Amino acid sequence: MTAKIATQKVSLNVSDGTSMNAYVARPAEPGKYPGMLVLQEAFGVNAHIRDVTERIAREGYVAIAPELFHRTAPGFESGYDNFPAVMPHMQALTEEGQVADMRAAYDWLRAHDQVAAGRVASIGFCMGGRASYLADAALPLQASISFYGGGIAQQYLHRAADLHAPILLFWGGLDQHISAEHRHAVVDALTKAKKQFVNVLVSYADHGFFCDARASYHDAAAGLAWALTKQFLDTYVKGSAAKATAG
Repeated sequence: MTAKIATQKVSLNVSDGTSMNAYVARPAEPGKYPGMLVLQEAFGVNAHIRDVTERIAREGYVAIAPELFHRTAPGFESGYDNFPAVMPHMQALTEEGQVADMRAAYDWLRAHDQVAAGRVASIGFCMGGRASYLADAALPLQASISFYGGGIAQQYLHRAADLHAPILLFWGGLDQHISAEHRHAVVDALTKAKKQFVNVLVSYADHGFFCDARASYHDAAAGLAWALTKQFLDTYVKGSAAKATAG
């Protein structure tokens, strides 16, 4: 039986004085559940990201997807064939601003009466995959997951030593946006920092393989990644390893 969920939009106050909307999905039944930050692709908190947020809620999480472009384009959504439309908003992002946004969403989860203390994770896709890595460095998470997080190697290798929790990294072997050199740089930085990580290269998958709204969607790769995602979260957020990895 599919678990019943409730959805809503919320407005969060960010520490820099801005206001940020977010999409929330949570189990409809009362109880205590882990929390999850769902971090958007460059195309906004669109139908795909809302769907992922709801899928995570059905797995027994209170999930929140903050609008990371709220400073330049509140409510922004774009089609996957219109990358030029997203560029100004991506270029306006700063590390400080993203950390402030993710902390606002994290604090919202911690204050929610359905969220169990010390059980919060992050998951992100593309731009959000990079943000999920940053969230792990900036926040005391129990786990993080990064799907094809472009730009980690160029921007955030210096944050590897700051990671609080195990991270699961997915890459597509056919991805022309993220080179093998950059993938290896991330793995090397995490290894040098002696962090717990699982690195998954799906040789036959392209960038965006998890998103069923993209031409690059790959059903088999997406199914495998989702199964590994659930197992990873069961281990580090719901399971016996969760307390040991608390930041």
